[in-house]
Amino acid sequence: MGARTRLALTVVVCVVAATSWTVGQSKDPLVGTWQLNTAKSKYTPGPAPKSATTTIETVGGGYKFTVHQVPATGGDQNWTVITNLSGGPAKVTGNNPNADAITYTRVNATTYDSVQSMKGKETQRQHIVVSADGKTRTVTSTGVDAAGKKINNVAVYEKK
Repeated sequence: MGARTRLALTVVVCVVAATSWTVGQSKDPLVGTWQLNTAKSKYTPGPAPKSATTTIETVGGGYKFTVHQVPATGGDQNWTVITNLSGGPAKVTGNNPNADAITYTRVNATTYDSVQSMKGKETQRQHIVVSADGKTRTVTSTGVDAAGKKINNVAVYEKK
């Protein structure tokens, strides 16, 4: 095999590999693994969680949210919700103390709103915005926590 043939074959293999990798990557800015940056976040009345990670995947016409949170006090919280963005509530599985159902709606390509409820009663509203560069997700939460205390939190997550 000549040098030109080897070079052409190498270029073809590289193009195919790059195309395959690109096709596998999601264009949706919400999709990915997000880690809470506690230093940039503000929890009122507080305290902020020790850590939180949310993994968001596309599922059909919606999303699967998988959350692992280590609160300031108490045990870890691990829960999942799958939504199809239909405007109806999606069941939460796991131990989310604030909600047993969440309704998500898409505002635009980088903005989402959610309403969380427990036993049919609204507990929290969230406004979720992914930055233009896709590296930051800001979640503004208002309502009440599991103890019934009013909250006004701004959680800043960074994409990993």
